[in-house]
Amino acid sequence: DNKDARHVKTYEVALKEKDFVEGPWSQNNLDNGADLLIPVPPPLCGVLIIGEETIVYCSAHAFKAIPIRPSITKAYGRVDADGSRYLLGDHAGLLHLLVITHEKEKVTGLKIELLGETSIASTISYLDNAFVYIGSSYGDSQLIKLNLQPDAKGSYVEVLERYVNLGPIVDFCVVDLERQGQGQVVTCSGAYKDGSLRIVRNGIGINEQASVELQGIKGMWSLRSSTDDPFDTFLVVSFISETRILAMNLEDELEETEIEGFNSQVQTLFCHDAVYNQLVQVTSSSVRLVSSVSRELRNEWFAPKGYSINVATANATQVLLATGGGHLVYLEIGDGTVTEIKHAQLEYEISCLDINPIGENPNFSQLAAVGMWTDISVKIFSLPDLNLITKEQLGGEIIPRSVLLCSFEGISYLLCALGDGHLLNFQLNMSSGELTDRKKVSLGTQPITLRTFSSKNATHVFAASDRPTVIYSSNKKLLYSNVNLKEVSHMCPFNSAAFPDSLAIAKEGELTIGTIDDIQKLHIRSIPLGEHARRICHQEQSRTFAICSLKNQSSADESEMHFIRLLDDQTFEFISTYPLDTFEYGCSILSCSFQDDPNVYYCVGTAYVLPEENEPTKGRILVFIVEEGKLQLIAEKETKGAVYSLNAFNGKLLAAINQKIQLYKWMLREDGTRELQSECGHHGHILALYVQTRGDFIVVGDLMKSISLLIYKHEEGAIEERARDYNANWMSAVEILDDDIYLGAENNFNLFTVRKNSEGATDEERGRLEVVGEYHLGEFVNRFRHGSLVMRLPDSDVGQIPTIIFGTVNGVIGVIASLPQEQYMFLEKLQTSLRKVIKGVGGLSHEHWRSFNNEKKTVEAKNFLDGDLIESFLDLSRGKMEEISKSLGVSVEELSKRVEELTRLH
Repeated sequence: DNKDARHVKTYEVALKEKDFVEGPWSQNNLDNGADLLIPVPPPLCGVLIIGEETIVYCSAHAFKAIPIRPSITKAYGRVDADGSRYLLGDHAGLLHLLVITHEKEKVTGLKIELLGETSIASTISYLDNAFVYIGSSYGDSQLIKLNLQPDAKGSYVEVLERYVNLGPIVDFCVVDLERQGQGQVVTCSGAYKDGSLRIVRNGIGINEQASVELQGIKGMWSLRSSTDDPFDTFLVVSFISETRILAMNLEDELEETEIEGFNSQVQTLFCHDAVYNQLVQVTSSSVRLVSSVSRELRNEWFAPKGYSINVATANATQVLLATGGGHLVYLEIGDGTVTEIKHAQLEYEISCLDINPIGENPNFSQLAAVGMWTDISVKIFSLPDLNLITKEQLGGEIIPRSVLLCSFEGISYLLCALGDGHLLNFQLNMSSGELTDRKKVSLGTQPITLRTFSSKNATHVFAASDRPTVIYSSNKKLLYSNVNLKEVSHMCPFNSAAFPDSLAIAKEGELTIGTIDDIQKLHIRSIPLGEHARRICHQEQSRTFAICSLKNQSSADESEMHFIRLLDDQTFEFISTYPLDTFEYGCSILSCSFQDDPNVYYCVGTAYVLPEENEPTKGRILVFIVEEGKLQLIAEKETKGAVYSLNAFNGKLLAAINQKIQLYKWMLREDGTRELQSECGHHGHILALYVQTRGDFIVVGDLMKSISLLIYKHEEGAIEERARDYNANWMSAVEILDDDIYLGAENNFNLFTVRKNSEGATDEERGRLEVVGEYHLGEFVNRFRHGSLVMRLPDSDVGQIPTIIFGTVNGVIGVIASLPQEQYMFLEKLQTSLRKVIKGVGGLSHEHWRSFNNEKKTVEAKNFLDGDLIESFLDLSRGKMEEISKSLGVSVEELSKRVEELTRLH
């Protein structure tokens, strides 16, 4: 009511009259913080009123109240069908059990018990059998189990699973931490105690288990000590003039060992486990068959006089090798025998071979793949007779360096890697040996070596090169995920008892054993902060991040403390902290340098948020330098409001302070210290919240007045408005796409673009920013940043398309790509065709959903395409694909290729 007191009233719904009638009971003067009603089902009936200091059960017959520790309940979940027990989750992530005690149908009282801590719950679903799902929009969601006995810390809550949630992403930056030319996104995620930084990168993480320094590795293979042993025992490492054998000792360390029957004084070309507890070693002069039990030599096949073996491959029963002069020799392995079965003379030298069995028999291959020098081709031969079935010219000047027969999701492929980092893949018909559906991708710039490995019972291929990549199949399509390692020269699976499902990886001078993360597109690492990070910025020179964060003090007055914290950009540990004043918030942060000063600084904009003020009337700009890992305050400047945004601007600092844009220059005082001195400004905004700059142009996103464009005039030393969008939009983020086009996001979950009209005939036309693109995203965007999560490879068309990344309240990371006109026109036709074929969930229209929509208007989306819809073309059935490609007059192959190219943007 008007005195801020709270009451509960009931109403009855008179069905006949379709009217509300005053209900049978009411309750006056409840807890001031009461804002949650929980209905209690029959037989008890009534309602629970959850306040901040009391919980009340109320019905026509009963009124029971109990006091609670001050807390704000965010979510509840009913445990029993009869409504006698409820789980309550509060703003601090504490989980309580509320019990309604009753005798038959009469409520006798309430009891509340603390169970433990979870993520801050937005929803609580009691599943069954003491399992509970905690859905959280402020942290990761969790599956928990409630135990009957408390653990050592007195908690009854056991967390079984976590489900990654990046939301709310309040800010993020794009950095290349590994300096590989590949962006990673570091987000400020979560809120309050569940606040964290998340490092999101494209690709797969390798978790290092062990490593040893070894120079000059030329090849690696893992071997077992018997045919039926589930684990690998030996790791064979080949060098230019010797072969060393490593094995796990009892302390789970890798140490050198001997396999007597192996020749260790020469380079090994290939090794493999063979049938009948045997091992096979191929060197330049012979093929050796060794017992894996006694480790003694059982048989040896020698290369013909005057010839040496150049390349070789083997499986459990077959060996295929090539000698100089283009000789291809096929051998078979028996119990203690190596027999030459067939020999073929080819017209050119052989560059690579493979006989990985992908047919019915896991130990025997019907086909052999052979890569050729000189004519640059790949050939498929049948085994055992070495008849040529297929020859495929690869084109170009670069020879195949590695071929591999493999099968993903029941489809057989031939992969062929070239010496310049390109990879070709073909579908392979096992019965005819025919190659179809040729595709080419660029994975790096150096020669690639291909090896299969298995992870979670699925086959994957590791492509070792300067940009190591895992090739896998999903939905019967080949996908490529890069691995977070720098150059890798060789890799082999090493599934030992101590390190199950691991890989041995050779990279610059070291051998590493590691396990591989789940094979998926994005790899997310979480750095829990226990506080709420609101702004983040990276500084290349000092290899640090700086964040503005706030911590809720758990004391009764719920006060917040705000900090500037410095983190190491490799370990993500706090290395320095600068506390802000009471009531002072960090609003913006920037790393920049100034004119005539070689140093790089962190600048932080703050606001004093006082309880009695509607809008901050003062703030500060703080300038820090990082010295020996510490934040040193160099200068501070008081401002007449909140510093919402900071930008580096022509060697000066541009700040948005409440409704004003202000430019500061960096002045040297007589005593050698530095200060910020105000140069000029521009009024005329309601609140200038978001600012981006390019050259002398300044683009401002206003709280209510959409986007405006200002220009800085050097001669006059003044900032003037050049043009603006006269629509009312409540902005949430802006970015400059190019000199003439600016992108905005607003609070009705729409995106729009405006164009600067330099050619306008009149001042009035030139003063208008014309709206050119509109689109309903359905997400609240907090930040845009230029950048990309993928490698930009110079030879692909996609590499030239500029992209912007955005982060949203729901934890979505998205990409906006600026397409060339003709590509846009083509994809727009494709989108229109797809809308006819792919129906929205629940029959909702895609067109309707994507329409720009705010309180004033709804208009069809224009100049924006839905990339997710377009890429879903690749998941359609062959029939539907054909239907669509017919309507566009393009072949299915061509269309798939064009859409697949686009998927490489992210």
